[in-house]
Formats: sequence, structure tokens, C-alpha cells
Amino acid sequence: MAAENKIAVSVQNLEKKFGDFTAVNRINFEVKEGEIYGFLGPNGAGKSTTIRMLCGIIPPTSGSGRVGGFDIIKEQRKIKEHIGYMSQKFSLYNDLTVGENIDFYSGIYKIPQAEKKARFDDTLRTAGLEGMEDKLTATLAGGWKQRLALGCALLHKPRIIFLDEPTSGVDPITRANFWGVIKELSGQGVTVFVTTHYMDEAENCNRMVLIYHGTIIASGTPQEMKINSMKGEVLEIAVDSAQEYLVGLSKIEGVKEAALFGINIHAVVYDSRKAIPAIKQFLEKENAGAFTVDKILPSLEDVFVSSIEEYDKEHPPA
Repeated sequence: MAAENKIAVSVQNLEKKFGDFTAVNRINFEVKEGEIYGFLGPNGAGKSTTIRMLCGIIPPTSGSGRVGGFDIIKEQRKIKEHIGYMSQKFSLYNDLTVGENIDFYSGIYKIPQAEKKARFDDTLRTAGLEGMEDKLTATLAGGWKQRLALGCALLHKPRIIFLDEPTSGVDPITRANFWGVIKELSGQGVTVFVTTHYMDEAENCNRMVLIYHGTIIASGTPQEMKINSMKGEVLEIAVDSAQEYLVGLSKIEGVKEAALFGINIHAVVYDSRKAIPAIKQFLEKENAGAFTVDKILPSLEDVFVSSIEEYDKEHPPA
């Protein structure tokens, strides 16, 4: 079997309930070795709960799964020994220095004495903290803390790493650097399972799923998601003071939804051939001035918003 077709993570009908609340609703997916697999969804969708089950932190209510060949119910300890995990909340010790945190996790992961120095240096390099090993962790900016946490999660050279919202709350430059490290890991054959609600980040994933209310509502490569998961066509409307026309555009027959996208408007329509003339007529009537209306390939954000709105229409609150 080719390496790229080997399965690193698989789940079947995985479910997690907390009392009467279903956090994860019988989901199924497979992650191939060495790929960057995105787990997308809004806050509260079930992303972190899924990761915690896969990492052996909490047991599922029902269903099954394997991580690195180990059963998520029967072999939780073995899973923890073979994976890296970086939680959404900063998990290192603020009252220790950078170097002391690395040394502490070297002990946790039982790094052989002969390898400790090389691993220590690798971690500093991954975090971009060379020469700062004596700096108190509490004094680091948020982005540097996250990079240190990633470095510590990689100390034992796991073949599978779980990253739960790794760039939440960090600046764009740090986010870009972070994804540079993730791509480098994937290039080395490490499987990266990452949760995020940043759609621009999701473009870096090889494949992904969109989870909402604990249910997977879309899946595929970024390109497949854009082509196959949109129930409608997307028009980009460039017009000055775009927000003034948002409500009116939403009411045009054939327009499913319209939303601001940067300084422009993205409208999801049933048939662009009918919708474009109607939108132009509306804007001309409103004396909107110069404008353009073009059919475009949807962005992942378009897919994200449209898929969730479609789900809500099909599953109204009881």
C-alpha cells in the first residue's frame, strides 16, 4: 500500500453526549498519513470535543475510532504516547522559563539523555526562540507562547499531531509563520489534524470537513468544497457604500442570501443568468453609481456560510 494511502486516523459513527446534549453526532471520516486535515466549524460545533476523544482524553459515548493504529477506547494510553497535542488554551507553565518548559516536557516524554540537547535545540528553532531559553514564559507575547507550545508538542517526534485552534488570537504574521511550520511537518510525513474557524487558513489543508451542531455537513479538498458544497452560484457585487444595498439585494427574487465580503458583496443566487440582470436593474434604480456584478468561484467562507444557512433551513429549532 502506498504511504499516501495509509490511514492515520479513522472514526466510525463517533458520538459524544453530555447528558441530553449531543456534542458530536455519529460522524465518520478518515485522515491519510502525512496530510494536513482541517476540521472546520464555528465555536461550539464539536471540534474540540472530537479532538479530545481522538487524543484519548475523554471516551466517546458510542462509535469507534483508531489513531495511529490504536483503538481510541481501549488503547488511550498508547495513543497519548504516539501523538502530539496542542490545546486551544495555552498549556505550558508561565512561571517557568522557556528552557525549563522544554526540559519539563522532555521528562514527560521520556526523551533519552543522549538526545535531549538536540531535541532542545530543535524546539527552540521551531519556536523561533533561539537565545531566549532563560526568558520567563509569562513575558512572551501570545504568538510566541503558541509557537513554544507547538515546539514542546513535537519534542518526542510524533507522527500524528493534533492542533486545536493553534492560531486563535495571534497576529497575521505569526499565523503565517505557524502555517509554514505545519506545511514543513506535513512535508516530513507528519499527519496534522487541525481545527480552525479561519477560512483563509483552511486553504492550506489537503482535505477538510465542516462540522456544525456536531454533524459533518460538508467534506472534500478546498477545491471540491467550493465546487460541490455550494447549493447555488456566487456573484460578487462591487459598489460604493455596499452595506446600504445589502437588505435590498437580499430581497431580489432568485437571491438566496447576500453578505458583505470585504468592501464588496457576495450574493448566492439560484440562477446567475436571471439574477445578474435583476441585480443591475435594482442598483440602477437606486442610483448606486458605478458598479460591477460578476460570477465568481465561491470562497471557502462562502461555502462555510451557505452550508450552515442551508443546514439551519433544513433543521429548524424544535
